[in-house]
Amino acid sequence: MPVSFTQQPLGSRIDQCLSGFLETWRNPVADPGVEVAYGLLCEFILGGGKRVRPQLCYWGWRGAGGEDCEEIISAAASLELCHAGLLIHDDIMDGSDLRRGQATVHRSLAGLHHGPGAEAFGRAGGILLGTLSLAWSDAMLSSCGVDPQRLRAAHHLFDAMRTEVISGQYLDVLAQLRSGATEAEALTVIRYKSAKYTVERPLQIGGALAGAPLELLDAYSLFGVPLGEAFQLRDDVLGTFGSSSQTGKSSLDDLREGKQTVMYAHAVQHASPAQLDHLRTWHGNPALSEERAAEVRQILVDTGALARVEQMIEERVREAMTALAAAQIKPEAATVLAQMADRLAHRTK
Repeated sequence: MPVSFTQQPLGSRIDQCLSGFLETWRNPVADPGVEVAYGLLCEFILGGGKRVRPQLCYWGWRGAGGEDCEEIISAAASLELCHAGLLIHDDIMDGSDLRRGQATVHRSLAGLHHGPGAEAFGRAGGILLGTLSLAWSDAMLSSCGVDPQRLRAAHHLFDAMRTEVISGQYLDVLAQLRSGATEAEALTVIRYKSAKYTVERPLQIGGALAGAPLELLDAYSLFGVPLGEAFQLRDDVLGTFGSSSQTGKSSLDDLREGKQTVMYAHAVQHASPAQLDHLRTWHGNPALSEERAAEVRQILVDTGALARVEQMIEERVREAMTALAAAQIKPEAATVLAQMADRLAHRTK
């Protein structure tokens, strides 16, 4: 017998919904160059990713008593379009070559042309395609078919999420310019650039779509913020110590970029004069080699920075699980969210 829509794995349902939506938004301009660009964007959206935010949105809905339906799959999938657009812009700002093991969107666009203007074209085209994906996310959420009053409440949270993540991204850019961020300042960047955007808001959006009371939305926040921080702290560890074959990103990018992570802030605070001189010479240096990167990583270990971040991850997971246990949430959703918390905080890619 054919598998019904509701029997398919959640990730597959989200991908199917995204594919159908993108099919309805085909290139409106009869130009082969624009058609290629649309194809690159659709490949990027559908070609990878963990679908973390859509899945959390779905379980935020189910945790609030929402029944499984196509409307919540559509609403949840819209968050993946928002995520894709932000990733494209992030890769341009970071000058990254790889994402998900493939060339980043702006690099792919640059590769379509030759000559001195290719790099600038790639960046400009990437900005436009990232913005298009962000616009599509709004269109997809607005047309998901959920009750209009609940949709308005959810859209308010969606608007807040976008404001927060862009503000967090701007803080991140400022931190690299200023250099020397403290642990507290690095945590503020994490909270707004990633934690609220990755876990808290998707859960709350799903809950609001299901008509969740304020108490449950607050409980989602108490669970989501510490888990989101643990998620990003793990991401920072993987960005420096992870294998590019597993993460799909270069393990040199964060170090060459001079990313002001909690781990780096701790190392600076506890480094010897010689270690500090080495860190300041090579952290944020575009000429950083793999050999010098290995030396920087060793300093992060020797100063206790790596161990400190691992401790912070475990503290935040415990805080999140305590909040989840106290939440008035449907049992099936609570079980899935507990499993997701463990995976997000302890992943290897």
